[in-house]
Amino acid sequence: MVSGFTFSSDSTRIDRAQVHAWLSEQAYWAQGRAREVQDAAIDGSRNYGVWNEDGEQVAYARVVTDAVTFAWLCDVFVDEKARGNGVGKMLIEGVIADLQPLPVKRILLATADAHGLYAQYGFAPSEDPNRYMVKHLAQA
Repeated sequence: MVSGFTFSSDSTRIDRAQVHAWLSEQAYWAQGRAREVQDAAIDGSRNYGVWNEDGEQVAYARVVTDAVTFAWLCDVFVDEKARGNGVGKMLIEGVIADLQPLPVKRILLATADAHGLYAQYGFAPSEDPNRYMVKHLAQA
């Protein structure tokens, strides 16, 4: 554990306004995401966070999963003020520990800039990236 910080998988603790602000304003993959979209994503996912000693949420991640065959780790964000303190590591360790008892065989994620962090926890480039395909849908 990282001194002064607490990890939790309790969705009721999530500061939805803070998470929305981080993702919609600072995360390259979620710029402009509407609050109602973020709330629906939280409601449909397993949610994780890290809090400081003052009870402020300083990190967030969510996992989309059927809890049996597949999990997708996404929306991982650490507040700029908390970076460099091991908070990201605490977050990923907590997520993996929470998913470990499930029969899920693989966890997928996408990242543009945190390969080193995820590699520490066994994530690696896909053995065959040609297997995975993406279909982008137009948004109304």
